[in-house]
Amino acid sequence: MKLAIYPGSFDPVTNGHIEIISRASKLFDKLIVLVSVNMFKPASFTIEERKELLEETVAHEGFTNVEVDSFDGLLIDYFNRRKADVIVRGLRAITDFEYEFQMAQTNRRLCYKAETIFLASKTEYTYLSSSMVKQIATFGGDISDFVPEYILDRIVKRLKK
Repeated sequence: MKLAIYPGSFDPVTNGHIEIISRASKLFDKLIVLVSVNMFKPASFTIEERKELLEETVAHEGFTNVEVDSFDGLLIDYFNRRKADVIVRGLRAITDFEYEFQMAQTNRRLCYKAETIFLASKTEYTYLSSSMVKQIATFGGDISDFVPEYILDRIVKRLKK
């Protein structure tokens, strides 16, 4: 059985994330969407809230081979603990590649079996990021095209000034 991990802060989950989850779930027997802490970015939602929003998303979208989990530590430690085969990362634009490439090489150095697979975003999501969603929502802008409808109200309520 091939087990993949799709890590991210998901603060909040966007339609771009869902598109990567959908595609990755078709490539692997099991996909773990791992909500992680990024100590360099202040979070708008707690790790528990992000996990809850993702669990609702997974259920609503009908992803039967997707599990949501959270972890506060090195991704490679979680990867080894779960005996995973692959790390999945989404790429929106060429600007993502350098950072993601460094992360993939570092993870591979820490664990020789850690393979990373990059999935390029659909064109309609190449500009979309959680940071952009937060900025738009904070100033009262319409984010309905960027996040799932079934969690939109909770995201807006949290982020709007």
